[in-house]
Amino acid sequence: MLSIDRSIIDAIVAHARRDHPDEACGVVAGPAGGDTPTRHIPMDNAARSMTFYEFDSMEQLRVWREMDDRDEEPVVIYHSHTATEAYPSRTDVSFAGEPGAHYLLVSTREPDTEEIRSFRIVDGVVTEEPVEIVDAAVDPNAVQSYMFGQSPATVDYECSGR
Repeated sequence: MLSIDRSIIDAIVAHARRDHPDEACGVVAGPAGGDTPTRHIPMDNAARSMTFYEFDSMEQLRVWREMDDRDEEPVVIYHSHTATEAYPSRTDVSFAGEPGAHYLLVSTREPDTEEIRSFRIVDGVVTEEPVEIVDAAVDPNAVQSYMFGQSPATVDYECSGR
């Protein structure tokens, strides 16, 4: 399962919308040896294509060196599909070279909604995985939801320990 902060998902979707109708691409780095994506790195699609993405080789070298210097690795490699579902194409599978990474796809084919899916791609085998979007700005221990019998609405109460 990919667990990723809402602010990072929002930044990825904004990047995909900004580059539409071309595919957008980038990386979310995290501590080496971990599985927590923490630093969003939008990259240029060197192909400038509606159906294909390619990291600029010099930018990729710079980003990978920077991650190495910071003891990070690519936890998520993402790109967008602008006219099709968020599922890896044969080309995507053939270029998937980071077996430990989550491959996140965002479809921007619908103007008002985004389809976000994550996959593991190892030796050409594609396996979809759940995506858990967490909201780090909200302390899960400080906010609780209650459902009242008279109202179909959920009411959130902040419970401060102070």
